[in-house]
Formats: sequence, C-alpha cells, structure tokens
Amino acid sequence: MLTGRHHGAPLNNFKKMDLAKNGMFHVKHSRILFLRGLPISCRAIYLIDFSIFFSFPKTTHLLPGFTFMRSCAIVFPRRTRVISACMRRCRKIVMDRDQIALDHGSGGEASAELVETILLPFLDNPALRELDDSAVVSLCGAKVAMTTDSYVVDPIFFPGGDIGSLAVHGTVNDLCMQGARPLYLTLGLILEEGLPLKDLHRVMEGVARASREGGVIVVAGDTKVVPKGHADKIFINTAGIGLIPDGISVGAGNARPGDVILLSGTVADHGITILTTREGLRLQSSLKSDSAPLNDLVADVLKICPDVHVLRDPTRGGVATALNEIARRSGVAIRLSEDRIPIARPVRSACEMLGLDPLYVANEGKCLIILPKEQESAVLEVMRRHPYGSSATLIGEVEAQPRGTVLLKTAVGGTRILSTLTGAQLPRIC
Repeated sequence: MLTGRHHGAPLNNFKKMDLAKNGMFHVKHSRILFLRGLPISCRAIYLIDFSIFFSFPKTTHLLPGFTFMRSCAIVFPRRTRVISACMRRCRKIVMDRDQIALDHGSGGEASAELVETILLPFLDNPALRELDDSAVVSLCGAKVAMTTDSYVVDPIFFPGGDIGSLAVHGTVNDLCMQGARPLYLTLGLILEEGLPLKDLHRVMEGVARASREGGVIVVAGDTKVVPKGHADKIFINTAGIGLIPDGISVGAGNARPGDVILLSGTVADHGITILTTREGLRLQSSLKSDSAPLNDLVADVLKICPDVHVLRDPTRGGVATALNEIARRSGVAIRLSEDRIPIARPVRSACEMLGLDPLYVANEGKCLIILPKEQESAVLEVMRRHPYGSSATLIGEVEAQPRGTVLLKTAVGGTRILSTLTGAQLPRIC
C-alpha cells in the first residue's frame, strides 16, 4: 500500500484528512495548488479533491500540467512503472465519484473516461467511435466532416478575442483537423437574464468577423434566455460541416515511425491569457490569445502535401495531451525536444510564476502536423509564409518504441515522460 511518509496515512484514508486545516497547503488562483512547509526529506502522496499529487524534494517527472517551483513540489516518482500505477489509480478515483466534477471537462484523463465509460456506450457507432474532433461521414458520395462544440469561456471578452469569435474559430479548426474545407455553421445562444445588450452586440460582432475570416456562413441558429443565476452571461453552442477533398485521409491513428512533428507557433498563449485576465493578474508584459481560424493554413499545407498523416489542434490539455492521444491511437512513441518548442517570453514567465507547464496549457490557434520526413522542408516553408504559421517549427519525431508514450528531451539533457493531463488545470478556457 502506498503511504504518505510524512504522516504515515495510507492513500485510501487521505480523502478523510483536512490537510488545509493542518497547514500543509493553500490554494490560489482557481485550483492552482501550492504545497508549502514540507521538510526537505519529505516524500508524501496527497489526495486533494480526488486528484493525486506527489511531493518530492527533487524531480525528473512532473505531474501533468504543473512544474517544479521553490515553493511548489508536485511531482511523480522516477519509476515509469510507479507512474503508470498511480495514473490508473487516479482515473479510478475520479470515476468513483457520484457526480460530475470540473476534471471531467479538462480534456484529459477524466474527460476521456467520462466519454468512453458513460457517454459512448449509449451512442456507439463507427463514426462516433473514432472520437476525433470531427466525425467523417459519407453524404451523396461526398466525404463530409461534421462537428459540434460548446463554449463557456470566462471572461467572455479577453485580449485577442471574445466568446463569439472563439466559438467560430474553434468549430472551423475542428473541421480543418480532418482536412475539410469548412462551409456552414449553426449557432445556439444561451443568454442569462440581465446580460447587457451592448455585450451581446460585441459578441455577435466577433461571430461575424470570425465567420468572414474562416470562410463559413452561419445558416441556422437558436436563442434561449434563462433566469439570472442559471447561467454565466452567455454560453454558445455551434455545429459545423465541411467537405473533405479527394485523396485526403488524416486521423489521430495515422502517425508512423519516421514521421516528423511540426507545430505552427508558440504554445500556451490562449490559456495563460484567459487565466491572467480572469484572475486580474497584472503582468509587465502584455498577453494575447492566439484564437484564430486555421482553414487557409491547413489548405495551403494539404495543397503541397496531401500525404499529411495527422492534423491536431492542441486545445484543452495542450500539446502534451494531444500528442499522448496520437501516440496511443497510432501505437507509436513520440519524442520531443524541449529547446525546439516555441514559447513566448511573457507566457514562459507567467507559467513559471504560476507553476504551470506550458505543454499542458490550452491553445486556440495552433496546429500539430505529423507527416513524412521528406515533406518537412516544403511544408515548413509554406507554413512560415502564412501569418498564423510564421513561427512554425519542427518539434519532434515519431518512433516505434516505447509504444503509446510521449518523451521530452529536456534542455539539460534528461528525458521526461509527458503523461496525459489528469485533472482540470484551467477550467473554462474555451
């Protein structure tokens, strides 16, 4: 049995302990956990809000979504076998709950288990079973991509966008990740009583502007109003449809050993912007969401390289979680180089200050592309000519072993395992 060496309590008893009362930790900034006051020799395992956090004095493997700080030691043991066992235990704990938690909307392990164990069994069919951002179906002989999404971002206005433009960008990008050309959207609005009309006007301006840039038309919609306090200002639901050109076949299960992994730009811009805006954190450097439609960028790439194997927009759960899904579904290993991954300086500084790993922070205007190595140079050249791909770069390679694993070569020369995000690192980022 795993125990917390600091006070000898077995793991299954931790949920009964009031660690906050004992002064072992405090919480700041919406579920960002900071452990303090631990002896240097302490090695403890904590179960807080049904998520497992490991505290060690030194680390090589970090809890997905968090980084080591002087006052924040939230890490995994060094043995991969122990990591795997602990991750399985954490998933079981999450689903032992008798109610929905914020973790179930994180895009990580808890979300996947909710979908696979509760939702999918009721609706199982070949198209849905793929669990891609868009379904691929045949309609009158054409290959069609269909998707739906809901948006509850808080705040509804943020540097670089708003909930309206974000809803369109996200739907357009989900279609693009199947290689489709987006065509039509639907728009459903759930409005809270008391929402200022000027705010609704701003949101609809964002929808219109994003639709023009994304090359789509909103062809149907619905509006509902709920009593004050039964929603938070405005929630948006969208559906989208697009056509997939002949000869294009991309999917999370198509990565092959020898492929290379390209990233269209800097990571974590959106998630960090939302967090700092929501919490009123004033930083010296300005932050801006990367929310943008990727339809033209993806079309340019597919035009010169129709043999692209995988397209993915790393939204909730970030780059690390998206690549874990690809590695598992393709049965391959993915090896990244930390020094190749572009991170804007203000974002890096904010992540270091808040104890967040930028590889697990959401993006809304970036794309992962996995393709044969011989196509790398030509595709990078095309991407860098586009304003949404100007910082595109090679970040890693696909290997045969160890299957289903994402490895990161760190800046100091070590190797770190990147696991899937376990809980809700940043709620309501989209």
